[in-house]
Amino acid sequence: MGFIDSAVNSFLKNGVLGVALALSLSIAPFSVSAALADDEDVPWVHGISMHGAPALGPDEPFPYANPDAPQGGTLTLGVQGTFDSMNSFIVQGGWTSARGMRERQFGNNILESLLVRSYAEPFSLYGLVAQRVRMPDSREWIEFELNPNAKFSDGTPLTVDDIIFSLEIIEEKGRPPYRNWYAAIKEKQVTAPNRLKLVFENGDNRELPLLIALAPIFSKKHTDAENFDKSSLNPPVGSGPYTFKTIEAGRLVVYEKNPDYWAKDLPVKAGFDNFNEIRVEYFRDETTLQEAFKKGLVNALQFRDPARWATGFDFPAAENGDVEKLAIPFGIPAKMQGIAFNTRREQFTDKNVRKALSMLFDFKWVNANLYYGLYQRTAGYWDNSDLSSIGRPASEREKELLAPFPDAVDPEVMAGTWRPADADGSGRDRKVLREALETFGEAGYSLDNRKLVNKATGKPLSFEILAKNEDEEKLALAYIRTLELLGIEATVRSVDPAQFEDRRTKREFDMVFNTWRASLSPGAEQYGRWSTKAADQEGSFNFVGAREPAIDALINEIVGARSREHFVDAVRAFDRVLISGAYAVPLYHVSDDWVAHWKKVIPPQSHSLYGHEFDTWWSATAQ
Repeated sequence: MGFIDSAVNSFLKNGVLGVALALSLSIAPFSVSAALADDEDVPWVHGISMHGAPALGPDEPFPYANPDAPQGGTLTLGVQGTFDSMNSFIVQGGWTSARGMRERQFGNNILESLLVRSYAEPFSLYGLVAQRVRMPDSREWIEFELNPNAKFSDGTPLTVDDIIFSLEIIEEKGRPPYRNWYAAIKEKQVTAPNRLKLVFENGDNRELPLLIALAPIFSKKHTDAENFDKSSLNPPVGSGPYTFKTIEAGRLVVYEKNPDYWAKDLPVKAGFDNFNEIRVEYFRDETTLQEAFKKGLVNALQFRDPARWATGFDFPAAENGDVEKLAIPFGIPAKMQGIAFNTRREQFTDKNVRKALSMLFDFKWVNANLYYGLYQRTAGYWDNSDLSSIGRPASEREKELLAPFPDAVDPEVMAGTWRPADADGSGRDRKVLREALETFGEAGYSLDNRKLVNKATGKPLSFEILAKNEDEEKLALAYIRTLELLGIEATVRSVDPAQFEDRRTKREFDMVFNTWRASLSPGAEQYGRWSTKAADQEGSFNFVGAREPAIDALINEIVGARSREHFVDAVRAFDRVLISGAYAVPLYHVSDDWVAHWKKVIPPQSHSLYGHEFDTWWSATAQ
């Protein structure tokens, strides 16, 4: 008797439970009594959260979307750079894939997941492709029940088979960290025709079930599994609210709303996906993008350059009110922007060299002369939140976590008194220069004929800073002017965004501009950014090459924390280790998300903790 016939026969004899047992036993063996106990003890729910319970009920829309938003019209967005891939989940082309397929700011327009995240909460997920979910407190497994209406854009049903295929294809051919997350699934049990139970080795990584719930879902029927890991412009078939209308390599992607979108009436989609068409246009450089916005060729644009934000609105449309500026307060920790050291390079293996170089960044001069005083100095990796260690002495729990690693945290960082060097804004603060020279001395460097030289090797300290745009180049040159005062030979090399990502991925740099985005719920993504295992993985986010046992241990503590209190202690201890490691020259941040838009598109009154999300906006001409 075949598998399907057996399942049907089980249903006729035993009902739905019989099907569940027959299916699950055919996929992976497990105890029948254990399955029954799970049914009795673990309830099905509409949403889950990393810590505590989700804030919303099953029928409540997300608070940063307007359920009454009108439908229709076109949204045109602009991006500096190019694209040569339609797959962001692989190493080859993943960094230069088309925007808008699946992301927070431009929308999950093509690909969806079992659950969807609310960005009004630290880390809570609600049902989307899965209409219900359940997991035990141990988090050793998670089970999903698929919405029977879920389907791909071509009308074919979205099935458990598609979920399994998606998890396995990324595990086999995806890039880290996704590959690592999905490889942690030990069993995939089909417990009913529309149910999938994923079993893990243990529940130590308490974030893992939530990360799995956000995995992208591909159509098995329409995905070229053999060539999945090859960069391609073949568009994926997803279950999202839009389909591809136009793809022009490196220049334009147009998304067209699917009138038969299966989830349009779900509470979690209320107020989202309001435009009939979304155009994402690519521009060679930032200046060209800005000019396109001024001409109305781009409807809305995020600003990251304070100079442009402060002085770039002297064109007619802004002066007469057709263009508006929107500053959205962030509800999340400040992102850490820095010039990262490649510690794989000989000149950066000594932590004291990195510390001394960080001291030589004159934030006050840069902020006043380049950025109109709009920035605040960044100190750690979770500034402006209760997760930050800055200004806080280590708790007893933190000291316990750090005790096995006595050299991982500097005393002033442990005491909460450390701050970045505070130069006077002259660009040549003699006190800071002397302190930096002393720190270089601890690493074996001294001035010799106006060059900073390693006394052991006789080599002068020299390196290259990799930049991808005019703004980064300008900042690097300002930094280099201070470095030259101590005889340091530094240069800046500017490359186009595609080459920048390629060199960063292949670790072909000395120093490079990087941003570590922060959240209120850091977790397993930190493995990819900082773990020893990720240091040599091509495609990982551990650009600096960190290899610190304290980092590995503290990430384990973060993802395994069972209470908010222990979680906060683990993150603060982690912050102290990263600060003490001096892996980057800390730069600056702003407290608001800067967005400007033409009045032809309208933002909602409320926004997420993370700032703007264009998939909640709507057209002023829509009905």
